[in-house]
Amino acid sequence: MAQDVFRWGILGPGHIAARTVPAIVRTPGLRLEAVASRDLARAQAFAAAHGAAKAYGSYRELAEDPDVDAVYVATPNAFHCEQAVLCLSHGKAVLVEKPFALNAAEGRRMAEAARTHGAFLMEAMWTRFVPAVRHLRSLLASGALGAPRLAVADFSFSRQLGPETRLLSPALGGGALLDLGVYCLSFASLAFGPVPDAVSSYARLGPTGVDVQDAVLLRYAGGGQAQLSCGFEAYGAADATLLCTDARVALPSVAKPEALAIVRPSGSETLPFPFAVNGYEPQFLEVRDRVREGALESPEMPLSETLATLELMDALRRDWGVRYPQE
Repeated sequence: MAQDVFRWGILGPGHIAARTVPAIVRTPGLRLEAVASRDLARAQAFAAAHGAAKAYGSYRELAEDPDVDAVYVATPNAFHCEQAVLCLSHGKAVLVEKPFALNAAEGRRMAEAARTHGAFLMEAMWTRFVPAVRHLRSLLASGALGAPRLAVADFSFSRQLGPETRLLSPALGGGALLDLGVYCLSFASLAFGPVPDAVSSYARLGPTGVDVQDAVLLRYAGGGQAQLSCGFEAYGAADATLLCTDARVALPSVAKPEALAIVRPSGSETLPFPFAVNGYEPQFLEVRDRVREGALESPEMPLSETLATLELMDALRRDWGVRYPQE
């Protein structure tokens, strides 16, 4: 690995990759080395648009490229496991777009592949690494907010979606929980840990059989609670608030947090934490830094937490009767 630059490969040059890749291109020390798609022309077009040196018409070619230090898997949910395992088996560090996998069984297979091949693996829960959330984590650790008691998070939007769209496709792992609710679960996990001791929920299923509006209540052993919602059918605030014994902290966006509003009995303040590029750059730097120190996972987004969240989402979907064809 060249020590002056960390070289990324993009597996799946779709909408998600196009949205995130400026963080690689515009961050010193990172470089977009290669792009792979099953459609070579699509990979070539993406590479030309974003300045990648190489374009491949197969994922295996990317996995085998000795000039790629890490691969970002940015394909639809249903393909994450197979493609991550392919790259891990070639010793590549892998960052997998969230949700990490369709279910916990796939997640465990990916984690086992990482251990077997001694390769780094992390879920791309990018909000964990943005400055606002890192500051919130430090406040919680220091006790400056008191004890967390209630996490409230919503990620809902109202949009007309056709049954053919990825978000509603069972074959592609669609549904509000995996695409939107995972952000809310991550926020609750930040406050209380990933494993609640009681779960109550309700979901409305759409015509394709996936969940389109969800409400989840969680209780944790230490006394914490979470009230979470997500969906495609209501215009929501898409924000998050953490109520603690000594303060209330609000994130204006659960999915794009660039500030913290802290309210205490003595007064309030809003702390700005603007993104350097688009907010995705800290997760790409986290992978680089951990790989360079020889770590196989990130302490800020460990695989144990990712797998626990998948197990919770499995349990929720079982209660709702949402099952993907691959299961």
